Amino acid sequence: MRASKECCHAEGIVRLTNDFCSKHCLDTLFPRIRLMTPLFKLNYSNAQGGLALTGHLGVLLGSSWGLSIAWNTAWLLPMLIVQGVVWVSFFACLHETVHRTAFQSRKWNDRIAILCGFALLIPATHFRRFHNAHHRHPQISGKDPELSAPKPQTLAQYVCWVSALPFWKDRLLELSRHAQGDVRDDFVPEQEHRQVVREARIALGLLGGSLVWGMLGWSGFLCYWLLPLLFGQPFLRLFLLAEHTGCEESTNPEANTRTTLSNRWVRWLMWNMPYHAEHHVCPQVPFHQLPQLHGQLKSRWQVVASGYRAFHRDLVSDLNSGSSHPVRSVG
Repeated sequence: MRASKECCHAEGIVRLTNDFCSKHCLDTLFPRIRLMTPLFKLNYSNAQGGLALTGHLGVLLGSSWGLSIAWNTAWLLPMLIVQGVVWVSFFACLHETVHRTAFQSRKWNDRIAILCGFALLIPATHFRRFHNAHHRHPQISGKDPELSAPKPQTLAQYVCWVSALPFWKDRLLELSRHAQGDVRDDFVPEQEHRQVVREARIALGLLGGSLVWGMLGWSGFLCYWLLPLLFGQPFLRLFLLAEHTGCEESTNPEANTRTTLSNRWVRWLMWNMPYHAEHHVCPQVPFHQLPQLHGQLKSRWQVVASGYRAFHRDLVSDLNSGSSHPVRSVG
């Protein structure tokens, strides 16, 4: 259900959606933002979305070319990792398009989301509803589906998490369950169950087809997509772990989400997702305006990391020391 004119700034210039905003944000934080920030006009843009996507595809073509000339050389493993990082960074495009803020056109948002979902084996329809529930109840145990997979509490759990083995296990089990028609998640409306089942079957078909074609001698999908995806997923686990790990488990958006400061290349490749607290406060602000929003709201955040390396250094240190609330105060 889309709320057409709810706003967190005066005169309705910034619109929100009930789908992605928690009640606490609407009732508590936005009135304060309205008083402290200037008017902020949203700029949904097919041009901005198209430019970002075209650049991303260009990087993928470049990394694929690099991988093609790296076979039978010492550069094979590094190029598989590079190709994998480029593939998993399409998660940022998937994330933006399920919010329908990457493009002005709803049709283009939905089409690109479906393609990115299949590329990552994270079908878009189910992920949109999963992510919807996460935004409505961030860091609320029993309501935020992201908390169904507990964050690492020991170094051994951290290594396992970063390996992405739990991710792939859960991914394959969920796809298999959905493909059999078992859509038990209460955050998915019944009218979307058939689409979730259809997309899961297509994703498993792509996965199975790639493996079969590889065994038959045509290894293009296997070598340029699936194998790099396995190498790249640990880097996405490292990236996503910074968003909420160690943050306050409450409805307070100033403390339950972390913004991670990073360099321009990471911000570009990840469609400004490092500005995650800003995104949670105003999820309808498009990716290319998040730096501007960060400039207005950065003084309010209680949890900010100075970089991904710093976050993981502090996380590993706290896990090693047995802290029960790791990296809660990083910044």
